[in-house]
Amino acid sequence: MADREEIHGTAPAYWALRIALGVVPIVAGLDKFTNLLADWAGYLSPLAVRLLPVSPAAFMRAAGVIEVIVGIGILAGRARTFGWIAMAWLAAIALNLVASGAFLDVAARDAVMAVAAFALARLAAVHEPHRARRPAGAVEPQPTAAHAAPTRT
Repeated sequence: MADREEIHGTAPAYWALRIALGVVPIVAGLDKFTNLLADWAGYLSPLAVRLLPVSPAAFMRAAGVIEVIVGIGILAGRARTFGWIAMAWLAAIALNLVASGAFLDVAARDAVMAVAAFALARLAAVHEPHRARRPAGAVEPQPTAAHAAPTRT
């Protein structure tokens, strides 16, 4: 019997999106501490700067931490959750850029990346195993006498 990935034929798309949307946020997130690739605080709209309770540089460092966590989550095979977070994050970045009236080319790119993150989250539902969550302190259910495991005699 063909496996799930073969049936859907979407494995290459899933892996391409998972790698791209995992690596890029990590690189961008780490760069929030060095500003080698860009002056990240310059991308904040004046409205966002006025509303921030911290300096733009401090905000960007916090954003960098979040981006690294999201990237690691995606690379670790948790795109069922982190794909949605990446989508929302990228959409918020695009909206911030549109609000600034500048960097509209970057806003368009981030909007497209948000759509890619949406696609990854949807593909992850097919390609990543569903991990059931158990409440903290939950105990493995033990078979009852009515459902006891067969014993060898």
